[in-house]
Amino acid sequence: MSILEGYHAARRTAGVIDFSSRGRIVVAGEDRVSYLQGLLTNDIASLKSGYGCYAAYLTPQGRMLADLSVINLGEALFLDVSSSCTTMLVDRLREFVFMENVTVEDRTRTWTAFGLYGPEAARIVSEVIRLVEGFGITELGAGELSNLKEYRHFSGEFSGTPVVVVRSDEIGEVGFLVYVESPRSPFLADALRQAGAKALDVETFDLLRLESGRPVFPADMNQETIPLEAGIQDRAISLEKGCYVGQEVVIRILHRGQGRVARRLVGLSFKQSDVTPPPGTVLTTPDDPSDKVVGTLTSTASSPALERPIALGYVVRELAEVGTKLVVLGVDQRIPVVVTSGSFLELPRSG
Repeated sequence: MSILEGYHAARRTAGVIDFSSRGRIVVAGEDRVSYLQGLLTNDIASLKSGYGCYAAYLTPQGRMLADLSVINLGEALFLDVSSSCTTMLVDRLREFVFMENVTVEDRTRTWTAFGLYGPEAARIVSEVIRLVEGFGITELGAGELSNLKEYRHFSGEFSGTPVVVVRSDEIGEVGFLVYVESPRSPFLADALRQAGAKALDVETFDLLRLESGRPVFPADMNQETIPLEAGIQDRAISLEKGCYVGQEVVIRILHRGQGRVARRLVGLSFKQSDVTPPPGTVLTTPDDPSDKVVGTLTSTASSPALERPIALGYVVRELAEVGTKLVVLGVDQRIPVVVTSGSFLELPRSG
């Protein structure tokens, strides 16, 4: 299936992608909640069974080591993390266990994840998965599933095999992450496709999440990034919880610096252009004869919805306001762009 076919499936009906490469970690033991509460940026202690959140794991200097989803399964906490961070995160979580009753298991090879997205995604889940433990969810009607908040989840069953289904908003459409034991994953994939989902590849998913304005690790965030630079603080950081690693830096920026950082991750909308510059391409201002670098692209793609290129990138604070006009220094050309905010899907379409 072509990128465009997969793209239209996810926007119009449903698309499914194999996320086997994403890391899956289980943290168990009586002290699991208090342990992660002291390490991660979000309020893990407030999560009831059946709920989850987005969080970051920082260095003492406030830089990001990883971003991750935290799912409270009741008897354990389930972490979904970028493949680039899995080994590091498992090692660090184990390293800091001293007297706590905590175990950390890497389940990446034993469990597989599928991402299911699109207007028909809820219907497909309701047809393929049987509810076992809803954590307050009493039925799997398509309407009820569509209205769940992000990271809300339930335990289900597929052909006698346990699954966990988590609500996801990664591409701006109704979506779900479905976790299943790896030996059964080919059968679940077939069932999802037979119910109407079309296969998506990584490139297509990257285009879809970029259109929704969602940054990912390590493309748009890495170990040099402060969460406030990436604009993820509203989703990833709790201002009410107690101490965690890197909190002092975050609080100092928020309170003493009034949230100001030297650079900010922004959306960049191109004017009509046939050229999509690669990540790493730099930006300047339109009237600077010296072409002083003021930013760098991190994710780029050509949007079928807008019929022009779009990008995420870091820009110096003074030029990060919505509506600011900048120039991408492409090969032998200067390409005008405009700073945007939020989802690109909210922008006017071409024509």
